[in-house]
Amino acid sequence: MDKIKKFFLQFQQSFSFVFLLKWTFICLLIGALTGSTSAVFLWTLEWATNYREANQWIIWLLPMAGFVIGLSYHYYGESVVKGNNLLLEEFHNPKKVIPFKMAPLVFIGTILTHLFGGSAGREGTAVQVGGAIADQFTKIFKLNNLDRKIILIAGISAGFASVFGTPLAGAIFALEVMVIGRIKFDAIIPSFLAAVFATYFCDVWQISHHTHYTISTITALTPASILWALLAGIIFGLASMLFSKSTHFWGVLFKKQVKYAPLRPVIGGIVIAVIVYLMGTTKYIGLGVPTIVDAFNIDLNSYDFILKILFTSFTLGAGFKGGEVTPLFYIGATLGNALVWFIPLPMGLLAGMGFVAVFAGATNTPIACTIMGIELFGIESGVFIALACITSYLFSGHTGIYTAQIIGSPKHLFSKIEKGLTLTEIDKQHSKS
Repeated sequence: MDKIKKFFLQFQQSFSFVFLLKWTFICLLIGALTGSTSAVFLWTLEWATNYREANQWIIWLLPMAGFVIGLSYHYYGESVVKGNNLLLEEFHNPKKVIPFKMAPLVFIGTILTHLFGGSAGREGTAVQVGGAIADQFTKIFKLNNLDRKIILIAGISAGFASVFGTPLAGAIFALEVMVIGRIKFDAIIPSFLAAVFATYFCDVWQISHHTHYTISTITALTPASILWALLAGIIFGLASMLFSKSTHFWGVLFKKQVKYAPLRPVIGGIVIAVIVYLMGTTKYIGLGVPTIVDAFNIDLNSYDFILKILFTSFTLGAGFKGGEVTPLFYIGATLGNALVWFIPLPMGLLAGMGFVAVFAGATNTPIACTIMGIELFGIESGVFIALACITSYLFSGHTGIYTAQIIGSPKHLFSKIEKGLTLTEIDKQHSKS
């Protein structure tokens, strides 16, 4: 009997070795293609941002850019218009391979959005590019549905990790984002391999760079500082919920009032261009990275985070393309900067906590965001980052920017939310009640 057990144990290890070789090869391909694309994307995005800031008259052309984006998706990209939510839907209910056209459409749409003055991010683009590239290998290698789920996770991991330069957070994000309250551990090897390879290939081109953030002062860990961190986390979670609901509100409003989809970003572009002109500043459009950096060291306007929520939710709701994550970084960092007026924690620490905690609440990925905070800011702030992220996750409720997320485990024991429902279905239930 012992010999039989030993034989099967060795046989199992052989399968593990084959599994490792198989996914190392596949993830190397995914990482090389996605990481290289992310490098080009980041470089192009930087060029678009610099050109817009040097030629601010171009913002008046935002409605035309919106019309181009709207037409391209209406006549050519109807099957991929759901973006990140399409990746989640295919993961939960596989039907057909993600069309490769998702990648160039969202790439070009995002660049146009940033070039002409929309307020959006970059994560959504990178994740969609990674997912679309990865899923093409489903056909090439004739993968089954189980392997296809893994390869979608690998694509998401590669896109997220390479665009932010955070391989650990990217890997965990892809594992955590699919089902709220559950992590898909059978995909952990491919997810980490894809993240590491993609980050490497993005960096090896040396045509783009990742922004570095620094928390200069860390306070002592005391009962009082822990309680203050929890309070900050509650506020960050509420801000996450506000952003998610605002984006949903504008999206529903535009669909209801403007039936012809290509006209939605035209109208949205006119509104944004006029408001930017009247305000006399471009601070609240684009990625807003300079403001994020300032939030760690300089007193900012207490209303910056509110305006960024409005600009970004309106931009995305109108149909422009791009991600939500960098604007969420902006919202969190500037909100943390404002909280220094009544929460006695260092400004840089509050900004860093908000940076990742608002993101955690909006994406329902507290573990990935905690790891991201440690990767970006250092382990010294890790406990405060974790407290803010998990509290934000709890207080953001069952909402999020990815409406196709499924509830695997409700956020607390008193919740009456049923497992297996999507955030969209939960929102519909709340609307009826």
